[in-house]
Amino acid sequence: MILEKSEISLVGAAVAIALASLVVPNWLIFTATLAISTALVVLGVVMLMRAGLVSFGQGLFYCLGGYAVGLGGRYLGITDALLLIVLGIAVTVGVAMVLGLLVTRYREIFFAMLSLAFSMILYGLLVKSHGLGSTDGFGVVDWTILGFSPGSGESSSRIALLLALGLALGIALFLNRYFRSSLGLACEAIRENEVRVEYMGVSRKQVLYINYVIAAAVGSIGGSMTALAAGHVDPAMAYWTISGEFVFIAILGGTGHVAAPFIAALIFTLVRTYAIELAPNAWQMILGIVLLLIILFLPKGIWSLFTRKKGVAS
Repeated sequence: MILEKSEISLVGAAVAIALASLVVPNWLIFTATLAISTALVVLGVVMLMRAGLVSFGQGLFYCLGGYAVGLGGRYLGITDALLLIVLGIAVTVGVAMVLGLLVTRYREIFFAMLSLAFSMILYGLLVKSHGLGSTDGFGVVDWTILGFSPGSGESSSRIALLLALGLALGIALFLNRYFRSSLGLACEAIRENEVRVEYMGVSRKQVLYINYVIAAAVGSIGGSMTALAAGHVDPAMAYWTISGEFVFIAILGGTGHVAAPFIAALIFTLVRTYAIELAPNAWQMILGIVLLLIILFLPKGIWSLFTRKKGVAS
């Protein structure tokens, strides 16, 4: 496969981050891993937004991926990180294939609220499950990758970052081609006028269903990586505020390119981290003000800065 210019930039950015992890402090490595994991979930939100759907329940798949990792290690004895991630994808895709038959029939606020409802149902079930730690959740077992144990401390954080980078790069390259495929373009056509899409002989139900399931799978990988990096899962992963953050980051970055969620997630994570450090009792206000300013001056998202520069250059 011949890489395009934007894809080469994605590979270069991943290599640069990997090299930087050799010299940056451990807290920044951990923060970057969480930001990349969050961006993967946001990519799923962007996929739905490109089809004209806004999901306030993407935390459902984020949580399923995380809990699959935790339960797979706890009850199935699986310690390999890749197998745990595959387990998370399998569970999430199975759930999404069932829910997708219902939710993809709805549009606008109905889709948003229905997706939110399913996410909150999972949250309620986990809170009532005392065997799984209820609101406190439970810890993830020490994991390995291809038989290699990353140990603990800085070494473990660096391996988790490299794993997240590898997965994110592969998914970003895949989605970059997917967005310009016939299926990806059909999603955008449905967003503009789904009746015309039907007249062209394309099944909008089938397109939205496939898009929904893929978005769920991508979201589960983000949840799995968060569980592996943090070493803990809890019901808050399915709570509505988490899903709201994913939508907020998607709007912050824009839907113009697969790189936008990663840039927006990193900015969001860093701003929140420093806001909590500077003002523990008012960090939400600081975060809201900073991000509101970005959205006001960049209504099409942070990625519009890059497209604007490209337009000026041409």
